[in-house]
Amino acid sequence: MYGQRIKEIRQEKGLTQAQLAEMLTTTQSTIGKYEREEIQLTVDTILKICKLFEVSADYLLGLED
Repeated sequence: MYGQRIKEIRQEKGLTQAQLAEMLTTTQSTIGKYEREEIQLTVDTILKICKLFEVSADYLLGLED
């Protein structure tokens, strides 16, 4: 669920994977893996994404709509 949410929010904000990667100090490849849920998010990454996109962790993780 988190992968779909990251992709949706990223696209709504008009960001590429590369731009989001730069904002999170990671690589475009890692962002793609997050979106495909090939790797798990760390707590630190969850917090960064939530602050950046102004969403709750519950929303990002699919616990609420």
